[in-house]
Amino acid sequence: MEDQKTSDNPNFITLDEAAAMTEGTRITFIPGIQALYAEALKNICFAKGIPIIRALHPLMGIDKATGKDRQARLFELTRQTGLPTMFFNDERPRNVWTEQLALAESIGSDSSPALIPENFKLRAEMFGLCAVVLAEDGMVWNMRILNDGPLGRKYGYSEEASVQAPAKIAEVIALIDHSLQQQEVRGSRYLVGDSVTAADIYWATMSMSLMPTPPEIMPVTKQNQGMLMLFASNSKRPEIAEVLTQRIEDHQRYILTSYCETPAVLGGDPL
Repeated sequence: MEDQKTSDNPNFITLDEAAAMTEGTRITFIPGIQALYAEALKNICFAKGIPIIRALHPLMGIDKATGKDRQARLFELTRQTGLPTMFFNDERPRNVWTEQLALAESIGSDSSPALIPENFKLRAEMFGLCAVVLAEDGMVWNMRILNDGPLGRKYGYSEEASVQAPAKIAEVIALIDHSLQQQEVRGSRYLVGDSVTAADIYWATMSMSLMPTPPEIMPVTKQNQGMLMLFASNSKRPEIAEVLTQRIEDHQRYILTSYCETPAVLGGDPL
């Protein structure tokens, strides 16, 4: 995959520049931060051989200098504020992972792997696994409500939900591990079928929030060092630690190093 500048310090265009363009694939990022859904979409595009242009995603909150909502322009353009937003040519923006995946599959290189299986049974399995990881009340959703804070409150944090979240996260991990175990028996290294699918890439990327990854996979920046510490601490929660197997780690490392952008290119301020 190529972007505007293939280095540790890629170029980021502004949100307005990205919205005004009529050609190319533009994705919003926060420099130096491996925001999970943005990182996963970047890896989907990498696997599909889609060149991307990186755009700046506005941060949450009020700008102290202007007193205005920093994400007001993003909402005006897309009617939502979630990260990432995906622009392609002069088409409408895509903000939901299912639509982003469908678009990437349709515009990807002819020589790239099919991340959405043609077989509908396998397709149902693939989307089902993705949903328990990515969708409402899934693994990432529950990880965000483990702790109180602006992001947690956005996703419905409450003391009761926070208490229930670790068990739900563990249930998803155990489900993924069981799928890998079944696939291992039939001689496949992948979650679904006999080749890589979106389920592998989404899971491998999102699972970085549950276990530490070395800098050759996820570099440390001034912006993400706190997030990396939080992710590492998730792996020490008893409910989660109990279900994190060597099989889970081996699959993650294989998918990330074989099909994704590693080491991740984040921009920001490397440490």
